[in-house]
Parts: sequence; C-alpha cells; structure tokens
Amino acid sequence: MSDTTLSPALELDLQPLAGRIGAEVRGLRLSGALAPESFAALKAALLRHKVLFIRGQQHLDDEQHQAFGRLFGPLEAHPTVPAPSGTRLLELDSLHGGRADSWHTDVTFQAAFPQVSVLRAVVLPPYGGDTVWANTVAAYESLPEPLKRLAESLRALHGNDYDYAAARVIAEDDVARKRYREVFTAKTLQAEHPVVHVHPETGERALLLGHFVKQFQGLSSSDSRRLFDSLQSHVLRLENTVRWRWAPGDVAIWDNRATQHYAINDYGQQHRVVRRVTVSGTPAVGVDGFVSRPISE
Repeated sequence: MSDTTLSPALELDLQPLAGRIGAEVRGLRLSGALAPESFAALKAALLRHKVLFIRGQQHLDDEQHQAFGRLFGPLEAHPTVPAPSGTRLLELDSLHGGRADSWHTDVTFQAAFPQVSVLRAVVLPPYGGDTVWANTVAAYESLPEPLKRLAESLRALHGNDYDYAAARVIAEDDVARKRYREVFTAKTLQAEHPVVHVHPETGERALLLGHFVKQFQGLSSSDSRRLFDSLQSHVLRLENTVRWRWAPGDVAIWDNRATQHYAINDYGQQHRVVRRVTVSGTPAVGVDGFVSRPISE
C-alpha cells in the first residue's frame, strides 16, 4: 500500500465510534510522507472527532512514528521522563511503572501544553489495557449556564507533583510504580490555566482539568475539591467518552486541547508497552483573555 493512499478527490473512510467523540480511520497508511491532501483530511477529522484510531500500522518504527508526528508540528520530549535513546518519545512500560491510570490531559503542568499526541502500541497484554478518552468540549457544553459562567471565571494551578483526583493507592511492594513517580516528579513543574479555554483552531470552549489540578486559585483546598469533583464529573459522563480495545499495529491520535484520557490498569503483571509522540502546543487562552503562565515554586 502506498504512503499516499488518498488522492485529492477522495475523502477519509471514517467510522464514528461514539456519539460525541472518536472515529476509526480505515485504509490509510501513516508516514511522514503522507500526501498534503490526506493529512489535511486527517487533521480536519481530528478536530471534529477529537480522537482517531488507525489499525494495521505495524510498519511504523520509532523513526517513522516521529516523522508522522512532525506533520502536526515540532515534537517535544517529556520534561521529566527520559526518552528512549535517540528519540523524543515517551515510553510507558508496565514493567517499569508506566501505567497512566488516572484521568488527565497530557502535560498540563506546563503553560504551553501539547496540542496533539500520537500513541502507538508496541507490546500488548492478551486482554485488558484498553484506553478511554473523554470530550472536554462536550463536557463544557453540557454544563448549566450558571456553572459555565463560574467555570469561565476560574483559574487552576496544575502541577506534576500532585494527583488531585486519584483514588488509587500504590502498594508498598510496587517498586516500579514508586520509582516511575520519583522520576516523573524529579523536577517540579507548575502552571496556571483558565478552567475554560478557547480552542485555538476551532474556537470551541473546553474544560481544562484532569489529575494535575492542585487547586483553584482563590479557593480553599476543601472548596477546590468539591468544585473540581463537580466539574470533572461532567467530563466523565459516559456519553462524552469512547473506549478503545487495542490490537497489534494500532495507533491513536488525539487533540490534547479537547480531551482527557485514562489507561485502564486491569491486566495485572502482564506486559504492556506503548510509545507516544507529543506535538508542542501553545499556552491556553481563557474566555476573558487570560493566558496560561508558568508558576515557579
């Protein structure tokens, strides 16, 4: 199959997977040499569906994975977790504690958080290990008008050293998970974001929350927790989500500015490895024009 599968006269073969988020793209071979018309169609589909899934991409290696990611923009390595040698990838290896099993938007502890992520399956368990995405635009739109106005007025402190919404407890004997967290938080990073931001390409309004939220500015910890839980519950409504069951060769692409995601940790000690390309983004802009900013300790 050619790397330029689609001609300008053709549209993507898209199969929506849920009512508010997610679509599978069929008949497309990903590469850094994707025809401009094909990439433009893919980008438009991403902005519409928030997350896209493409099966049968076993040809992608680290180099080709990164080449494809660069079509969206410059790539960035994770700010604290070392990349595999010679790459700018983030690897999540379950044997080394890499299990992203809480709801989050990637790297919101930076003011300029990523715009797009491209995740590739490398090693999969025979069962379990699905990933779920949520549409944060739909979540905002589902808020009652008074709650919309309140959310639009809020700013939140995000930090990589804080897992605000996590209910799980890491077992004392889970050395790999503890070590991974130590690496993840070796350098403390914080940013202040508007709770509602305006998507720079679509103009849609989206909630900017997830487990890196530490506190809402000007509110106590207890008030922040109650309000966070209320707003986050709208993100996690099942109507706003899509769940993907991974198969060898699968790739997921998501708009990090309009989604949260959760990697389900239900596969025990089985091995799971995924690698992610992260495309640099810009600071969020609130409804009132407030621009995300880094916060020093």
